[in-house]
Amino acid sequence: MAAPAPVVLDLAWDGDLRFTGHTDAVTLTLDADRVAGPTPVQALAFALAGCMAADVVSILVKGRLPLAGLRTRLTGERRGEQPRYFTKIALHFVVTGDVPADRVERAVALSREKYCTVWHSMRPDIAFATTFEILTGGGRR
Repeated sequence: MAAPAPVVLDLAWDGDLRFTGHTDAVTLTLDADRVAGPTPVQALAFALAGCMAADVVSILVKGRLPLAGLRTRLTGERRGEQPRYFTKIALHFVVTGDVPADRVERAVALSREKYCTVWHSMRPDIAFATTFEILTGGGRR
């Protein structure tokens, strides 16, 4: 299997602690002051949640399961001193649809163990917990 194309992006300083990045047709503003966009650390958290969410959706849809929606909530704790990297991350999935719990559990596990490039690019000593709930037509399961 051939390696994927390299990731190439350009990032330019816009003043203060604000930067604008361009890659392909996408533009993203990073702002360490939390005004014009997410901080770089928040962007990393978005990337992890988005990577795993995309994997879970892909796995469930390919399994022809009746997925109606998916949301995630990521909570991350960081060291108090520099560098203030993540030490603990909890990622909770809310799956909407009549999807069997064992299939959601397997999709989350596959993302974490095999597919999520972002997770596999992070520090291996991060305490990482994943949980999920399923909302069906009748409520929680």
